[in-house]
Amino acid sequence: MRGLVNKIIPFSSVDGPGNRTVIFMQGCNFNCLYCHNPETINVCNSCGICVSKCPYNALMLKFGNVIWDKNICKMCDLCLQICKNNSSPKATYMSVDEVLKEINKVKSFISGITVSGGECTLQSEFLVDLFKKVKSMGLTVFIDTNASIPLYEKKELVDLIDMAMVDIKAYDFKEHKMLTGKGNDVVIENVKYLAKINKLYEIRTVIVPGVLNNYYNVDMISKLLVSLNSNIRYKIIKYRPIGVRKDIIDSCVPSEDMMEELLNLAVKNGCENVILV
Repeated sequence: MRGLVNKIIPFSSVDGPGNRTVIFMQGCNFNCLYCHNPETINVCNSCGICVSKCPYNALMLKFGNVIWDKNICKMCDLCLQICKNNSSPKATYMSVDEVLKEINKVKSFISGITVSGGECTLQSEFLVDLFKKVKSMGLTVFIDTNASIPLYEKKELVDLIDMAMVDIKAYDFKEHKMLTGKGNDVVIENVKYLAKINKLYEIRTVIVPGVLNNYYNVDMISKLLVSLNSNIRYKIIKYRPIGVRKDIIDSCVPSEDMMEELLNLAVKNGCENVILV
């Protein structure tokens, strides 16, 4: 069993509680207009455009496939900037044991792992194998997910996770489809399911002026959260034009006043744990 991994960050304090190793899987079934890491959406098609542009010769074409030499790569990320496929030539197929080797390097300094993406649940079979071994190490397991895959049909996977962090990108079905390319009916059902079994760590919403109906989203999503468990954390996130594809989105960073108004709205609706980011 091998999974396609975009990258592994040894330490993070913003991807769940404590100090965590974060594993970013490659591949996503959403195409969010504001995506901050679009290089995780698709699998490299080995077109070769990045090979000739690499200033350190860390990429080569071999038997029709782009090969990445991480030993000479300087992580300038020029390959990501010029890729026309929303992909990365640096994504690597790794076995569970290879991922565990990276986790073991920092095991003494972390409380658990968080698996993100792309959309990590698209590789659920790999995650099940990985999580079984990680749990045996005494570490906690979180997933960061767009909740588009019916988790209520993935009992083995859900039984292994400690908590999930879920994006509700828009409450209205049509707006969600405009933003991501897909509807949100499964997302909402997953949120209800995870809350019912006490495995929903936080809900997150990105505030995107001029693109989304932000006040409506926060109003309806916070009411949904309160109906499930008012103590679940609600993270309201500023849109930031870092890494986004500016040719497909025209927005700006929301003002502090706007963010405070949205926070107050969520609190008024009964949310007891609201964070602005």
